[in-house]
Amino acid sequence: MQRLSDKLLMESYLKATELKLNPEFIQLIEKEMERRALKLEIKLSS
Repeated sequence: MQRLSDKLLMESYLKATELKLNPEFIQLIEKEMERRALKLEIKLSS
């Protein structure tokens, strides 16, 4: 996962959760995001 850009990692997380992929895979992505100190910012339109 270290070869993925931050943006691609976050997009992968969003898609994995949207598709309800294996929870262990999602946790792996979450751990890498945490390691990189990335926070997912979701902007809601008003």
